Amino acid sequence: MPVVRVYLPVGRADLDELASGGAVVASSAQPRPAFAVTPALQAQGPGLDAEDLEYAAFSDAVAAAGAARADGGDRRIVIAADADPRWVSSDAVVAEDGALSAVAIVEALPLSRLASFHVDEEAGEPDDGDADDLLWYDVTELDEVRGLVR
Repeated sequence: MPVVRVYLPVGRADLDELASGGAVVASSAQPRPAFAVTPALQAQGPGLDAEDLEYAAFSDAVAAAGAARADGGDRRIVIAADADPRWVSSDAVVAEDGALSAVAIVEALPLSRLASFHVDEEAGEPDDGDADDLLWYDVTELDEVRGLVR
């Protein structure tokens, strides 16, 4: 089964909703911004391998998570997930910052499709755009991640 690795910037409320409902909510009526390797991203970086392109999409998600923080004390949080290609739309999606990896999720992503969480080690980390600063958590550690952002 083909899948598309997507990166979703999320906040506290999204994690709570995931814990209670078992899915990251999205629909065609209310698409959720995300980032993935797109044809536009591939065209911009000819010669880059798949890992480099994935890292570029992840970095765009980290930047979006930083821009969406409610206040300087929040942590950047990004979810990595494997979506069915039919759940991902790149039609006319343009990130506010013009990221070429911008896509929209148009179907709910069940917990079983999530791969990992990426979270700032400390609240209020400077948003220097460095995706390497985030810690990795397995999807089974949802409650621990939620505890970090309380």
